[in-house]
Amino acid sequence: MSPSHSDVATFTSLLNILDDALARRPAKPALGLRGDDGVAWHWTYRELDRRSKLAAFRLRALGLQPGDRLITWSPSSPELPAVYFGAMRARLIVVPLDLRMAPDTVARIVARSGARFAVLGTGRDAPDPHGSGLGDLPLTTTAALTADPAGDPGADVAAEPAPADHTGGPTAGPIVPTRLPPDWEAQVEAWERPTREDLFEVVFTSGTTGVPKGVMLTHGAILSSIDAFGLVIPPLEHRVVSLLPLSHLMEQAAALFYATLVGADILYIRSRNPRIIFEAIRDHRVTTLLVVPAVLELFWTALLREVDRRGQRARFERARRIGRHLPYALRRMLFRSVHRQFGGGLRLAVTAGAYLPPGLQQGWEDLGVVVLQGYGATECGIVACCTPRDHAPGTVGRVPSPSPIRVALADDGEIVVGGPTLLSGYWGDPEASAAAVDAEGRYHTGDVARFDERGNLVLLGRTRNVIVLPNGFNVFPEDIENALHDAGLPETVVLETGPGRIEAIVLPPERAAMMMAPDTIAPARFAPDDAALRERIDAAVREANARLSINQRLAGWRLWPGTDFPRTHTFKVRRDEVQRWAASETPLPLVHSERT
Repeated sequence: MSPSHSDVATFTSLLNILDDALARRPAKPALGLRGDDGVAWHWTYRELDRRSKLAAFRLRALGLQPGDRLITWSPSSPELPAVYFGAMRARLIVVPLDLRMAPDTVARIVARSGARFAVLGTGRDAPDPHGSGLGDLPLTTTAALTADPAGDPGADVAAEPAPADHTGGPTAGPIVPTRLPPDWEAQVEAWERPTREDLFEVVFTSGTTGVPKGVMLTHGAILSSIDAFGLVIPPLEHRVVSLLPLSHLMEQAAALFYATLVGADILYIRSRNPRIIFEAIRDHRVTTLLVVPAVLELFWTALLREVDRRGQRARFERARRIGRHLPYALRRMLFRSVHRQFGGGLRLAVTAGAYLPPGLQQGWEDLGVVVLQGYGATECGIVACCTPRDHAPGTVGRVPSPSPIRVALADDGEIVVGGPTLLSGYWGDPEASAAAVDAEGRYHTGDVARFDERGNLVLLGRTRNVIVLPNGFNVFPEDIENALHDAGLPETVVLETGPGRIEAIVLPPERAAMMMAPDTIAPARFAPDDAALRERIDAAVREANARLSINQRLAGWRLWPGTDFPRTHTFKVRRDEVQRWAASETPLPLVHSERT
């Protein structure tokens, strides 16, 4: 049997991914969209290729030239990948924005990138260009760039989109040509194509300082990460529901480019309502989930809630104890009624970006779903990942083999990465670029880890967050926060509030749940003098302390007064702001959080 795709190492640009998919499976469903009303539509790989050429021709018709920066700011939908591939054909540099970015952040990115144009998504969840920070930047939309020309019979669309999902959003801006010359497609195909050395995108990461740095990523760097995914993710007729923003490298590389390479059927959802998401997963018969741990936890909590509603918790737990000793196929048979709720096809969950509680991983694996945890960063792509053969809880695996990616630990335990997945520098910041990669060609991640006895990476924390106690002992607050998570407090920030005094700033469990599932949990009030709440948190802190070493144990905790911690648009807590609040006798007013 022939392989499902060509050797990525031979590809000269990311466009070869679409070329290969088109040659192998032109009529297979590629990208789809489902709205709140349950209506779904799909493009085939042939149609995705065609729409990308339409976007490319129209982008050039707007006056954009190779090397120009193009802002994209859109919810995930089939039009956005078509614009990405179209920008590649036009040899533009994409600057993707996250929907949660605040206007001042957007304004800084627009200014720093020197972008000439912005492409916005459409629909109810699209960004509003008014007061957005885009300034006077000319605008168009993903729908306008990819629209089927009037009277063109060549569309290959499974079903037309519902108007509410396909229209709306910004209306001002240049009008792209709807009537195209007869040879428009031949013109696009004759253009010079990008190479592995060309930039595909500049991803501005917020970190926790509020000063955006633009990570420059070439076609070759992203292709190298995609090649590594193929060494980890098992062959499967993948059906994917995309739940992470396409502005993030993880979703682009794994759930778009790699998924396209292997012929996956990808569905986007224009809703954050958990009921709509569950229905989409079920109806799409999902095989593979690419999610952050919080989403896996949300699904697991909903599953347990349904088990409890039916009065079957004791039977469910007994089946779990039996299932974990069976082959995965038999586990799925044992829990076939649960799997029917997910469409009956779920086999694999790949997660990264945050702590994965071992108990959560064990729960899904008891049901017959293999959970692979990975680790990487925008600056260096994939670094390590578990495999179906080795996915022990608590580790993020090892470098995919064979791979040219090189991973080592510095003297202080910091992870350093070398190889072809590295960034090309930071846009417009030569000093930061010079400091990003050391003299040996390695990127210093800022994350500290150790190798376990099997050679797997075990993450410990961030170098910038380490607490150095008066006795010289180093404490990583992430270790303590993870122990608190396992004890029932999923959202905490651990700080040194005085010499050697370690405290936890706590969001109540119910409030933390509201952050994960705002549509399903009613708002609740929490008072610092709530005796029942204090006892629950005290009990959780005592349980965590019992698991921690003497140097890690908490001396106390405080209740955070806001509805959520101050965060970046990628949900990272702004620890410096929490630290300032904790250091003040009179708590400082909460500053604006980009998480809305």
